[in-house]
Amino acid sequence: MSIDRINEIDESHMYEVYEKWPTIARESWNENIDEIDIKNIDHVIFAGMGGSGTISDVMKAIFSKENIHINITKGYVLPKTVDSDTLIVVTSVSGNTDEALSILEQAHNSDAKIIAFSAGGKIEEFCIKNKIFYRKISVEHSPRSSFTKFLFIILNVLKSITPITNEDIFEAIKTLENTGKKIKISNINSDNTSLEIAKWIKHTPVIYYPNGLNAVATRFKNSLQENAKIHVIIEEVLEVCHNGIVAWNKDSEFQPILIRGEDDHQKTKERWDIIIEFFKENGIEFLEINSTKGNILTKIINLIYITDFASIYHAVLNEVDPTPVKAIEYVKERLIR
Repeated sequence: MSIDRINEIDESHMYEVYEKWPTIARESWNENIDEIDIKNIDHVIFAGMGGSGTISDVMKAIFSKENIHINITKGYVLPKTVDSDTLIVVTSVSGNTDEALSILEQAHNSDAKIIAFSAGGKIEEFCIKNKIFYRKISVEHSPRSSFTKFLFIILNVLKSITPITNEDIFEAIKTLENTGKKIKISNINSDNTSLEIAKWIKHTPVIYYPNGLNAVATRFKNSLQENAKIHVIIEEVLEVCHNGIVAWNKDSEFQPILIRGEDDHQKTKERWDIIIEFFKENGIEFLEINSTKGNILTKIINLIYITDFASIYHAVLNEVDPTPVKAIEYVKERLIR
């Protein structure tokens, strides 16, 4: 692989936005944000699909140790537990996501507080018409490339109720900067973790993850599907020990990838050790991707950075342009609303 070859296959240079992720994150966190009254909230619902849905997963992990109940809605139906102490956060990069629009309409007919984020579209129109707090965020190349920008602006808007501190944010961004130097396309060698992951994947990946890193596994799956155009399976590691591991008794071309957290629960670490022992005894090759040290945001965003870049490299290795998503466009064009 060479820089020239990457530029030839990645025709719209998606990788250039990824190389700017640390800068985008810093600028997004430092933006001046309008004040919003979200006091006395004990329930937050995050609604979004695809990359916007992964933002919801990240936020749930961040809130995991807080006394605020978190719901994630990836679909058309708003939970029945909504009341005046509920905050509903709707995200759609395009602003035209059918499911997100449905949730926004239902939220407007409830007593909940509402915040919406998009790059325009029908969501912007609905929010302006109904005087709903709305933040317009421009797209960086494509919805999935805009992930960091949307995440850090949303963190900025919600900082009064999140457990994330300024120090946590700065640590996460600094880690992104350090990682970015190692995985950018000017560093095409064995020290490039993302490139090595991309090279290792030859068949269908089966990604195992601990509960706290669900957002990473989901995002890795989505990015490999959209960028590299391959099938991917993900499973939570504890659940795997009760069912999924049996499938490895039969020879196959599936490839296990283990996403491990620095601070996984002790019993989860025990399961990892057992699974690895099982794989070794049965001659099953596997790949481990380990989180860095740091707060939960640092761990998640750094892993997503590494695996997203891996999906771009994998696309290039397979001579697939990562940008086009014609199948998604096919579905959206046929949705009637």
